[in-house]
Amino acid sequence: MQLTNMDIESICAKVKNGKYIISFSHTEKIRQREITSEEIEDAIREGTIIEPYPDDPRGASCLILGFTSNGRPLHVVCGRLEDKEVLIITAYEPDIKEWERDWRTRKKGG
Repeated sequence: MQLTNMDIESICAKVKNGKYIISFSHTEKIRQREITSEEIEDAIREGTIIEPYPDDPRGASCLILGFTSNGRPLHVVCGRLEDKEVLIITAYEPDIKEWERDWRTRKKGG
C-alpha cells in the first residue's frame, strides 16, 4: 500500500485546520497526563515522525516527537493518516526509563 500521507507536512496541515479528533478511549488518559489539545497541536506542528507504522492492522499510523511551546517533549501517536481527519490515538511525555535523552531512540532491552 502506497502511503501518500505519512509525512509530517500533511499531518500538520490537517491539525492546523482543526481536522483531527482525539481517540475517545484515550481522552481521559490524556487529561490525567495534563496534556492539552493546544500542547498536542504544538507538538505536531514542531514535530518529526520518529516511528512510522505503515503496517498497523488498524491502518497506517506513526509516532511523532514534538515539543510544546514551553519545551515539554511529547510523543503523539497519529492514525487514520489517509482520512480527512487525523486520529490522535494517544499522547504522552516520554519516560527516561524507556527512551534515550534525545526522546527519539528507544532504550535497548528496556
